[in-house]
Amino acid sequence: MTQVDRVIAQRLDSGVPLVGDVARYIISAGGKRLRPVLLLLTCGALSYTGSQRHNLAAVVEFIHTATLLHDDVVDESTLRRGRPTANERFGNPASVLVGDFLYSRAFQMMVDADSMRIMQTLADATNVIAEGEVLQLMNMHDASLNEEGYLRVIRSKTAKLFEASARLGAILAGSPSAIEAACADYGQALGTAFQVIDDVLDYDGSTTEMGKNLGDDLREGKATLPLILAMQLGTPAQSQTVREAIETGSVDRLSEIVAIVRDTGALEATRNAAANEAQRAVDAAMQLPANHHRHAMVALASQLLNRRH
Repeated sequence: MTQVDRVIAQRLDSGVPLVGDVARYIISAGGKRLRPVLLLLTCGALSYTGSQRHNLAAVVEFIHTATLLHDDVVDESTLRRGRPTANERFGNPASVLVGDFLYSRAFQMMVDADSMRIMQTLADATNVIAEGEVLQLMNMHDASLNEEGYLRVIRSKTAKLFEASARLGAILAGSPSAIEAACADYGQALGTAFQVIDDVLDYDGSTTEMGKNLGDDLREGKATLPLILAMQLGTPAQSQTVREAIETGSVDRLSEIVAIVRDTGALEATRNAAANEAQRAVDAAMQLPANHHRHAMVALASQLLNRRH
């Protein structure tokens, strides 16, 4: 990861100062770096040690960062990772345009790998992520969204880059199709579990731990899994309260919504859904060669369920 951070710093250079300022601001905020870590772990499990693993790990982080810049503008977010968002600090136009820069820089870098399979994997992933963003936009304030519709969004918007990151490790290692598929399955399941837990924490965390404003999802009219299950498990009155909050995007009754999500067992049911995805990731990882990298991949999937931010 030290090597990856070095590549990131080198490739953020631009003749336009504002580009570097905005990009460094959001990347320096830290974050979990899960996507590059996933790529490196997969490469390690499959014994690939070439330098392209560092280059492509930086590529997936750039793509992820670009989506964050655009997301925060679309969602009108003001807080990320415990500090003002880039759009809050630099304005919406700068955030959108620097997000575009990061996308295009990522594609410049992936050309260095000189592999059409890698280009195809990342181009397809980026396209699916964009579709997922639009799909989520269409679902805003739709209280009729079911679990299947919810999963479709997060598997496109969030899990697809996890899936691509793991798949890239297998492609770099020249692995057979069965191993590549297992890596992709691991990434998709891990990314799905990650997002489901993220949605849990919007109703079971704190602003300090999360580094973002609690209730943001509800304010944006997002019908996430805790709310979907609360409407299914609650009384008619409870369901109606949640439904109205989603449709209006009102957080006036946030404490009441949180209580409903907890009292109906929706939070526990959502955590169980995340646990099922984490187990699917573990099962996929076990198809890889036995070594300490695979052990770390299994541990990552297991520990994901206990995260608080």
